Amino acid sequence: MELPSAQLAVLQTASADDRRTVDSLAEDTDLALAAVTRAAFELEDAGLLAVFETTEQSVSLTEEGSEYLDSGLPELRLYRAAIEAGAAETPVSMGEVIGSAELDGPAVDIALSNFARKGYGEIDSGSIVADPEADPDADAEATALEAIQNGEPTDDDVLDQLERRGLIDRVEQTVRSVELTEAGVTQLMEGVEEAQQVDRVTTDLLTSGEWEDVEFAEYNVAADAPTIDGGKMHPLRTMAERVKEVLVGMGFEEMQGPHADAEFWINDALFMPQDHPARTHWDQFALDVPPMDELPEDVREDVEAAHRDGVGPDGEGYHSPWGEEMARQVDLRGHTTSLSARHLAGVAQGDLEPPQRFFSVEKAYRNDEIDATHLLEFFQIEGWVMADELSVRDLMGTFTEFYAQFGITDLEFKPTYNPYTEPSFELFGEHPVTGEVVEIGNSGIFRPEMLDPLGVDCDVMAWGLALERLMMLVTGAEDIRDVHGTLVDLDYLRTEEVRY
Repeated sequence: MELPSAQLAVLQTASADDRRTVDSLAEDTDLALAAVTRAAFELEDAGLLAVFETTEQSVSLTEEGSEYLDSGLPELRLYRAAIEAGAAETPVSMGEVIGSAELDGPAVDIALSNFARKGYGEIDSGSIVADPEADPDADAEATALEAIQNGEPTDDDVLDQLERRGLIDRVEQTVRSVELTEAGVTQLMEGVEEAQQVDRVTTDLLTSGEWEDVEFAEYNVAADAPTIDGGKMHPLRTMAERVKEVLVGMGFEEMQGPHADAEFWINDALFMPQDHPARTHWDQFALDVPPMDELPEDVREDVEAAHRDGVGPDGEGYHSPWGEEMARQVDLRGHTTSLSARHLAGVAQGDLEPPQRFFSVEKAYRNDEIDATHLLEFFQIEGWVMADELSVRDLMGTFTEFYAQFGITDLEFKPTYNPYTEPSFELFGEHPVTGEVVEIGNSGIFRPEMLDPLGVDCDVMAWGLALERLMMLVTGAEDIRDVHGTLVDLDYLRTEEVRY
């Protein structure tokens, strides 16, 4: 019997008594791991080898985990400092204990949350009380860090907790091992020779003409091979590009603008009062940078007048404080409607004459509570149409045409309130997996109090739609954190099919 050189080497190195991993075979045969794997499956097809697959998990400490292994978990440092300060008898100032424990930055919050979770004591009204019966030396997570460092087994529940804290990395990998079959042993006893075959066309073969006489090895295209995760466009970016194509096809022009902008463009120009709850640090990300000096004076004055006195003879302002200092403060934009305000005011591209259609698919930033449908940063599909005598029917018709391009035809509309649009309504669509009705956007007709200060004397209908929510409806994803952000599901990103 003749076999290609790689198959012969693997067959002769394998054992009938002990399973050998393909890694050890590769080391003993001086062959590449991929070549050994391919040869093993080819020999299995010939009945000479049996191939076995098992899944093994490797656990290693992250940089933060290694730091805590050396210095101690923050909650243990806090507990020991509290005991030394006498918190087992009477409450001690939290600041005093934190200082004694030499904790700062994120470690403080980590220590406080895990101190209570593990029952080391209580924290109330800025004071710490420590449980004298607690045993920090028996802390399961601290013990596990040491065990992982030493390569010792650890309880799965503890590993889960350490992984949630970002202190370990767990990687699962498939381990392949082989064993000679009876047919393989018999064939070795009868004798196996190396086939005089070549497995690739080389320059020498071509120039010498020997390729005409040599015997080429057959390729098993069905043989298993290592998975290669090549680079690809992120599914959310793919969806964004598709949205752009659809809107350009509908006659829209793309607009761009700064991520960090003056509150004037983010809020004031949208007729949002300066004492509105959404303008606090609880909802916005304020930047510690100098205020923005470049505001068009005439537009600023008209916007201030609209806030104070309203627009028109029957106008009503907010009768609330309005300060230029706040208007010039710089924040990360909480929505991309700031781009719309810049364009409508003629700052971005000069004065615009109707009809006009503009859109953007850009990031916005909000201090939201993270859950299945909210992140701290998200992509907003901003759009507006400038024309005479626009109505809500025009707006609904635009949405119907747009979402139909993605197979979404069950839109629902609900009236709502926005400071800068009237009438206003929210859009909803049904999730294809859960059946839940999900909010996917907000829209309306810009109010005169917004348009008049910007110098616009016709109707403008506008919207802000959530790209991530659109993706959830199209793909069936149930948690946006699996798609985008720090908890992203890498397997999903690698295997998600291309959609168009």
